[in-house]
Amino acid sequence: MNRRRNALSSLPALVAILVFWGLQGTLRGAEPEFKESTPELVRVRDGIPHFLSKIKNKEDVKVAYFGGSITAADGWRVQTLAAFNEKWSDSKFSEINAAIGGTGSDLGVYRLDHDVLQGKPDLVFVEFCVNDGGTPPELIWRQMEGIVRQIWRRNLETDIAFVYTFRVGHEKDYLAGKTPRSVSAMEQIAEFYGIPTLDFNIPVVEQAENGKLTYQSDAPEEGKLHFSTDGVHPLKEGHQIYTKVVMDALVSMLEQNENAAFPGVETRSEKLEKVFVADNYENAKFVPIKESQLSGDWSRLPDDSPLAWIKGRMGKDVFTSNAPGSKLSFTFRGSRAMIYNVLGPNGGQVRIAVDGTERGPVPQFDSYCTYHRLASLFIAGDLDPNAAHEVVVEIDAEQPDRTPVAFRLQDPEKELAEPKYQGHNVWFGPIMVLGDVVD
Repeated sequence: MNRRRNALSSLPALVAILVFWGLQGTLRGAEPEFKESTPELVRVRDGIPHFLSKIKNKEDVKVAYFGGSITAADGWRVQTLAAFNEKWSDSKFSEINAAIGGTGSDLGVYRLDHDVLQGKPDLVFVEFCVNDGGTPPELIWRQMEGIVRQIWRRNLETDIAFVYTFRVGHEKDYLAGKTPRSVSAMEQIAEFYGIPTLDFNIPVVEQAENGKLTYQSDAPEEGKLHFSTDGVHPLKEGHQIYTKVVMDALVSMLEQNENAAFPGVETRSEKLEKVFVADNYENAKFVPIKESQLSGDWSRLPDDSPLAWIKGRMGKDVFTSNAPGSKLSFTFRGSRAMIYNVLGPNGGQVRIAVDGTERGPVPQFDSYCTYHRLASLFIAGDLDPNAAHEVVVEIDAEQPDRTPVAFRLQDPEKELAEPKYQGHNVWFGPIMVLGDVVD
């Protein structure tokens, strides 16, 4: 009888434990399942109420354009900003140009605070679907959710809109009645948080199917809009298609807002109480490199360097070396780490050791390296987030193979022998970490 009484008396505690862990599962969010989405030009969802309110009240507005090379170009970014100022001339619109060619949400989630949020935007356009095209949905969820949550943790009144740009190959999905994998993955995040989305692919594919547009050609065809020469980066008229989608959507939202208010900050605060994926990258951060972490021959990138422009993105603590054997060593407690770096024609290669396990050499050079561009050097991922991990990155004694870039050159044999393509150079900006760098 005593045993039975003891067992019964423990039931409330057991129930409490089960309820607690059930609640924790709700807060963390169940493991989602990837779902293909159907194409839709504009999904308004919870809209962009604070942006629209500022227009109605004739206040100044700051718009952040956060994406890759399609947004960095003198295209839809420039066109929409000019259209805003013309359409709503009682407000003054300014931009935060936070677009970096060749980069996706993997770098974006780390640089968001430095490149976007410190500028206090009212609206953030997020454009990564093309550069995230080869990324698994599970990773897109972590990165894109991290972006959304960072923005609203900083300011619940900051509006967000995802935009989906075109590249050759996307048309196959749209003609089959579905969206590309990266778009579908982003749509799941957008649906979860009530974020509006604008799909630029739809009018591009429709015009091509109606014989009014050529996706990719070296020269225009009579009677057809010349969209691009490379199948990815629109020419002026291609960007105008994107601009029209934005303007039509915002004008329509403004008209809707006249009749019924969109949800406010309380709704966004409630949405932050749950997560789509438990391991999202909300806590991604930049940590500047310290001189004490460097050994060998390193120097700070001088202000008169031809690459000094990168400090506008990376911050003042950018270190460079051309000396094999030079090392960066640090310890971090967390699950993932990368380094904000530069790829270029005279880039070297590095060997990376994490907790004593080495890999490499990893080239700081690729088939696009006729010029220098920002990139990220992957260090490690999916590690024990509670453990401390030791990292050593060492410049290798050999140069990387330069032939991947040969097809871009007029005279590869001659040009690859020139000084431009010689060197062991590395350029390291901040450590990008999910966790903390430990002294």
